[in-house]
Amino acid sequence: MRIFACLLLVLTLYPQTTLAQQDPCQHLAAVSSCQPLLPLLEQGQQQSALLKQVLAASEAYQLQILYTRIELPTTEGQLPKLHYYHYRVQPEHYFYPASTVKLPLAALALQWLNEQAVHGLTLDTTMLTDSQRAPQTAAHSDSSSETGLPSVGHYIKKILLVSDNDGSNRLYELMGQQYINEQLKAKGLTATIINHRLSVPFNDEDNRYFNPIRFVDAAGKTLLALPERQIAESYANPDQPKLGKAYYQRGELIAQPMDFTYKNRQSLIDFDGVVKRILMPQLFPVQQRFNISESQRQFLLRYMRMLPRQSQYPAYPESEYPDTYVKYFLKGDTQQRLPEYIHYHNKNGQAYGHVIDGAYIEDTKHGIAFFLTAILYTNANQILNDDTYETDSIGQPFLRELGSLLYQQELSRLQQASD
Repeated sequence: MRIFACLLLVLTLYPQTTLAQQDPCQHLAAVSSCQPLLPLLEQGQQQSALLKQVLAASEAYQLQILYTRIELPTTEGQLPKLHYYHYRVQPEHYFYPASTVKLPLAALALQWLNEQAVHGLTLDTTMLTDSQRAPQTAAHSDSSSETGLPSVGHYIKKILLVSDNDGSNRLYELMGQQYINEQLKAKGLTATIINHRLSVPFNDEDNRYFNPIRFVDAAGKTLLALPERQIAESYANPDQPKLGKAYYQRGELIAQPMDFTYKNRQSLIDFDGVVKRILMPQLFPVQQRFNISESQRQFLLRYMRMLPRQSQYPAYPESEYPDTYVKYFLKGDTQQRLPEYIHYHNKNGQAYGHVIDGAYIEDTKHGIAFFLTAILYTNANQILNDDTYETDSIGQPFLRELGSLLYQQELSRLQQASD
């Protein structure tokens, strides 16, 4: 207990102080209660050395955690009650969201399809992407799909199963920056900006041009054709955030912080809100929900939960894509397999040293369910693009320890309630 008392003193005096002036509770949705997570973490009598290490230096790791316990209604027609626990959640603090932005892109793409009101246009309709200028590329086939052809639905499958970058980029090209960002803002996701493709050599100007796209039916008839589109200005970050102390660019070390003005952003609260809008849309006002059908929502849920080994089209070998490949909060067994009774709906992200996961984890065997969203920054030398991040040695292992600790606490709480 002396160790935990010392840990409490360190955490109270050091990392929490810079965030004490901010109250994240006012930014959360459907709040029944909201309180600090730290006392709950201290109840974990079996905290690992890694948990203690990161928590004791949480400012250096830029750690943010949002944990939500769910109180299910006892009367039909009532809404679930959400009990929030927060740690260092800072809505205005910039971190690079990596692949987590793919989740709102997937939901918005389904909404976009609905808004076209074109007979025969569905998530399974063949989507042919052309190229108008360099460095744009075309996409007229997809060998991983059952038909050999690309579609919005198949792109979403790949995004949710293994965090495929190309699938995300194709949805970005379909909708364009203006639609994406105006819709995010309209849904109350005001701390999110999506302004570029992922992992391809496009500059800011290139990212403001969006490929021509055609949707065709089984006979090859064009159902909808979009010309190349562009916007005059990017949706840039007004605070012009910068990260690190240096970075590599085309093999050259640039001795100054990296500029993220024209990079994506998504606050932890917004990301958590996207997950909740898909899992429990009834908790949000109608205008803040994604305008998708129930079958489309179930499609998202199916592939948010599905493990790579469970998919046939596309197919992913388990040796390369274990159960925990894109699911960071639980450890799995010795083969990294998760139990069948664990339903893990999530989207993860990892880039520039950031490691992120946002999840709804349900244990159908024991009747447990909770939301957990967290981010930490693992870049000790503060040099970006040098491939020496501590994502594998600290980032992912920490999230697995965190998720496992909170899951075990849920099991203990359930046991105590039944005694």
